[in-house]
Amino acid sequence: MFLDAPRGFRDPGRVAERRELLATAEDTLPLEAWARNVEERRRARQPEIVVPHFDPAETGVRSQVLLLLEAPGPKTVPEWGGSGFISVDNDDPTAQNLWRTRDEVGLHRGVLVWNIVPWVLGRASVKPTPVDLAQGAVELRGLLALLPGLRAIVLSGQKAQAGWDAFLDLAIGDRYRVLRTVHPAGQSIAQAGAKGHFVATLAKAATFVDPVGSWPGAGSARNLCNVAA
Repeated sequence: MFLDAPRGFRDPGRVAERRELLATAEDTLPLEAWARNVEERRRARQPEIVVPHFDPAETGVRSQVLLLLEAPGPKTVPEWGGSGFISVDNDDPTAQNLWRTRDEVGLHRGVLVWNIVPWVLGRASVKPTPVDLAQGAVELRGLLALLPGLRAIVLSGQKAQAGWDAFLDLAIGDRYRVLRTVHPAGQSIAQAGAKGHFVATLAKAATFVDPVGSWPGAGSARNLCNVAA
């Protein structure tokens, strides 16, 4: 579910609309409950922990593709000028690259964007450590249990891939088709051949999603997003 262009959350009104949608988006409510539970359980050890909201404009528990990045950036924290969401509509270069690629390959529905480490690591864009990846992988198992129709997981970036290989691959087995690609951050995707690989991988991921016509309220990406506008 997209707005008409990337960086839609540059407009505070769009962020407010999405916050209102959080309370009524039934497919997102179980994921939100899981995220808040992670936050509360870990608060004693991580007093300033922030687990951003899932985007209620996405498919939620009905998702068939999980796009797994590394860790939430500081722009997801409202107190630091962020939206509070993990969303392709965020006002940052990574979200912009992801928005454009998803739009290009038609990956509008049936996909959930998240991170192997679900909490913010700091005010700067910090790469997760092996300890972060291990702890994030433990929590990710709980999220996967809430996605019964999941068919494919896209590991985007070296850290997501390392965390999966070290802590999840043997435990999960061949339950999902696992695709690997670069991280959509500016420096990563600017490397030679990286953008093409990212586009091709998301195009492959799109083949694991039911046709748009099978989703309730199906229509063009812009029509879908305008329901919440």
